[in-house]
Amino acid sequence: MKKTSVANQIILYLVVSFGAVLTVFPLYWMFALATHTTGDIYSFPPPIGIGEHLIDNIAGLLEGIPYLRHMLNSIVVAGGHVALVLLFCSMGGYAFAMYRFPGRNWLFGLCLSTLMIPWMANIVPWFIIIREIGWIDNLLALVVPNAANAFGIFWMRQYIQSSVPRDLPDQARVDGCPEFFIFFRVVAPTLTPAFSALGIFMFVLSWNNFLVPLVVLRSEHLYTLPLSLVQLLGDPVRGYDVGILMTAASLAVLPIIVVFLFFSRRFISGMMAGAIKG
Repeated sequence: MKKTSVANQIILYLVVSFGAVLTVFPLYWMFALATHTTGDIYSFPPPIGIGEHLIDNIAGLLEGIPYLRHMLNSIVVAGGHVALVLLFCSMGGYAFAMYRFPGRNWLFGLCLSTLMIPWMANIVPWFIIIREIGWIDNLLALVVPNAANAFGIFWMRQYIQSSVPRDLPDQARVDGCPEFFIFFRVVAPTLTPAFSALGIFMFVLSWNNFLVPLVVLRSEHLYTLPLSLVQLLGDPVRGYDVGILMTAASLAVLPIIVVFLFFSRRFISGMMAGAIKG
């Protein structure tokens, strides 16, 4: 019986390890190709190890387009959007979880129903609103819209219901604490795992967003990294430098990896706690 259990564990580890290798290898190969020239990449068999041309590729990238400016734009957009999402969605989730008011369930159901509407179906009225506001060719169009989204509100509500004692706000009210102070000073400090998980989700979505910048932005100096990568595709007749393109893609992925590694422990705890209570 024990031998069977050990054998099952070994098989399980082998399967998980094989899946991990399949998942990580494309990412590793992208980083490896970023250190080679286009000629090396198109050779057969293609290189798998690390090359010696990373510095040359980075120099060619920075010479061709204002890549660092585009990365700064992406950092500002993703960071600002995440900050607004965490603020508004946590406040909305707290209201739905802790307050009792007429129509609460109906409003929450209406909020969730917006998840069933494809975003593409709203892009025309969304663009008209952005144009009327005057946010065409403005980074605010990438930061403010969708700051209070249904998924974020649902996520925070589930976490608050499962992890925050219901009598905690009542105890603060007895001490004379105003409602806003109850949320920001009493409840918000307990939501760190939920903030981390939701923040990573929203950061990745905002960082990888391609369609909205493509529709809204006109000036090259306002481009974000997805539009910056498209610029590197170059002329389809003359081709493009694959080594520089892989370098740009690798540098674009690094902030996501750093953010996830930094918040990974809180991300996992937030995922587990947010899924406890429905």
